Amino acid sequence: MTTVKEAVEVEVPLRAAYDQWTQFEEFPQFMDGVDEVRQLDDRHNHWVTSIGGVQREFDTEIVDQLADDRITWRTVGGETSQRGSVRFEPIDDMHTRVELTMDVEPSGAAEKGADALGVIDRRVKGDLRRFKDYVEGGGASGEGWRGRIRPEGPPPPM
Repeated sequence: MTTVKEAVEVEVPLRAAYDQWTQFEEFPQFMDGVDEVRQLDDRHNHWVTSIGGVQREFDTEIVDQLADDRITWRTVGGETSQRGSVRFEPIDDMHTRVELTMDVEPSGAAEKGADALGVIDRRVKGDLRRFKDYVEGGGASGEGWRGRIRPEGPPPPM
């Protein structure tokens, strides 16, 4: 399993950064290789990705979400195995630090080779840079989801 940890400072208030991240269906606007994200309910999303000519579909489950603080998820079913957390930290009234940590288990020879070459690290770094541009440029309109999802049992290790 590969662990990737990246952070970016965005020039928007904490609430704006968090609200934008909770609009999961907008992820294809700034995440490379993400074709579609459909929010199934408050906890579950369905993803369609195309990376290196390989299309994958999988579902994710949000296991912990606290408004303006963090969102933690894991994949459920499918060939893709990952878990991660995004954290939001106010720097001042107009700047927020967004930190993404992901544990990814590449499947297949092509994905394992790409991982060995550092492709996953570069992709996450690029996605955060594009998120910065997207949210600072106004992003999607509308409020983010402000609910609370509590972990069932002990939180997943990070």
